[in-house]
Amino acid sequence: MASKGNLTKARLAESMLELIQTNGYSGTGLNAVIEHAAAPKGSIYFHFPDGKEGLGVAAVELAAKQFETLITEAAVSAGSAAGAARAAIEALASLVSGSNFRLGCPVSVVTLEMGAENERLRGACAAAFESWIAPTSALLEANGIDAAEARSLATVVVSMIEGAVILSRAMQSTQPLLSAADVVAELIDQRCKATGGAR
Repeated sequence: MASKGNLTKARLAESMLELIQTNGYSGTGLNAVIEHAAAPKGSIYFHFPDGKEGLGVAAVELAAKQFETLITEAAVSAGSAAGAARAAIEALASLVSGSNFRLGCPVSVVTLEMGAENERLRGACAAAFESWIAPTSALLEANGIDAAEARSLATVVVSMIEGAVILSRAMQSTQPLLSAADVVAELIDQRCKATGGAR
């Protein structure tokens, strides 16, 4: 069972993550995080001695784990690599739509805002993207695509999803994400067929 301190630390990271999604990294103040998390005032510097930067890294790492879980669960439940990609993107579309298009990808937000200014945050974002590319690449390899092409295709898939999330939020519509799901699934299916791998 998690200790009270660990629960507070996790709640702070979750609040930071949600507030970054809605307000951006620069627009998220520590007082807002404390209020959102209903945490004691001194708790941020107790759990995150490096303040907002450390909390931002924790939020990015949390987002990475959440989406990595989404990919993994889709891979397990779907019968093919193409089906897994479609399931993951459709689940993401539901999350974005369910938030009334207020929530997007916090990793892309932090990358765009802080990637050129803060090396630690940039590194955390790069690691987050890698944590999505790697399992996608492994899934493609398991379906018969060679390692180099699987890596390249996985990078394209993650890039397409990131762009589709931004367009969906701007247009207040899931259509960009659903269109990406169609194209990604078709592309993966074509590459698997071309290599003689499983569909």
